[in-house]
Amino acid sequence: MNDANECCCNDEYGKIVVGVPLVINFFDKNNNNDEKSLKVQEKKNQEDHDCDQEDDDDDLDATALGDAGAPSPAEIKLKMKKSLLEFRCKVEDAILGNYLLGEQDHEKLAPQEIAVAREQIREITLWGVPLLPSKAHEGTDVVLRKFLKAKDFKVNEAFDMLQKTLVWRRENNVDGITDEDLGSEFGNNAGFLCGKDREGRPVCYHACEIFKDRRVYKKTFGSDNTCDKYLRWRIQMIEKAVKKLCFREGGVESILQVFDLRNTPMQGTKELNSVSKKALILFQNYYPEIIHKNIIVYAPFWFYTSQVLLSGFMNQRNKKKFILARSQKVTQTLLKFIAPEHLPTEYGGLRRNNDEDFSPYDKVSELKIKGSTVSKVEFPIQQLGVTIMWDVTVVGWDVSYKEEFIPDDEGSYTVLLQNQSVDGSSTRNSFYISEPGKIVITVENRTYKKKKMFYRSTARTTVPMFFLLQ
Repeated sequence: MNDANECCCNDEYGKIVVGVPLVINFFDKNNNNDEKSLKVQEKKNQEDHDCDQEDDDDDLDATALGDAGAPSPAEIKLKMKKSLLEFRCKVEDAILGNYLLGEQDHEKLAPQEIAVAREQIREITLWGVPLLPSKAHEGTDVVLRKFLKAKDFKVNEAFDMLQKTLVWRRENNVDGITDEDLGSEFGNNAGFLCGKDREGRPVCYHACEIFKDRRVYKKTFGSDNTCDKYLRWRIQMIEKAVKKLCFREGGVESILQVFDLRNTPMQGTKELNSVSKKALILFQNYYPEIIHKNIIVYAPFWFYTSQVLLSGFMNQRNKKKFILARSQKVTQTLLKFIAPEHLPTEYGGLRRNNDEDFSPYDKVSELKIKGSTVSKVEFPIQQLGVTIMWDVTVVGWDVSYKEEFIPDDEGSYTVLLQNQSVDGSSTRNSFYISEPGKIVITVENRTYKKKKMFYRSTARTTVPMFFLLQ
């Protein structure tokens, strides 16, 4: 869904200008006399801890640098630069000295083979970025800095981590893993890449619901070979996401992961838990600072206990990357990171697979609906012979929702398109315009909680079916 079509008028794509939507708010009759309360700014509810977004990626703890006090930001920045410079020199020496992948046994090699090995190590790359600093590639410092951050800017530990990462990738042929057929039996049921977050990071979704089918579970985890294949598929997913990154200063250099634990079986999943733990360790050891956040949604109660056990395998920095979203606040949490046009409909967003009507580039508007109020959105349409389509989602739903077409001619009839209480994912509808009028969407929030509504619309020239039949 990389359609870059604009949502404004564009004759090439047959899109028609839709009138600017009007937003009208009506307050409940019981609150009409309380005008003063409308002027009082609502206090912002304290956000749940599981929804907080911590901007700790670029922060460096003073104690990590060995300072007893609290150095100034300038001093911290200077030490970070010194660490990067030292790390660059260490990597340069290791590449030119042909020991970046460990000490090499050259006694059994011919002179020509030694020369070839030296040339190959000079061209070594990680995630498509050359590691030899003297090549002056704009992404080299970005990649090296990730290893430094993961090890609190301790150069020797960062270098050891880099060496182990390169050896692991070579031994497991990770550079060619994206070309392997590993997850064809899963389709998109176990995981998929979809859209990007608000900062442009690729979003990788993982789901476990497919494994409640014991036949699928046994096929996937019935032997050591199939377990290894599933683990390799998890690595492949990360590698596909990494290929979408841009390792340069100011570029997108990390990914966001969403783990959907809905309907995850509680018992008989020892193999799944074991592989998940292995994947967690691999990503921590060999993909430093590649994963921005891990958002866990629809987690069953027993998962919180297992999370305590898994936390023993994670360092403190990676523990902060996990966010547990409560079931009733899944959409609210995800929207903090992902815009509605990029969030799939099953999570309360507007994005659909193979969508031919809308693209992620179509503008999405937001409407805040206060408690015990009625709000309306209108789409005026003056051009005839077009079909108008609209997408709507309300965070949390639990509202009364109505769609209708009101013609400008008072002698014409109002057409009721939908009128029901809605409690689910996003809704989409369309209507053919045969006379001037407007589409009116009415949302009544009977709860005391404030709601957010996201919506978008577009229109296309349409030839009615009865014309084609004639």
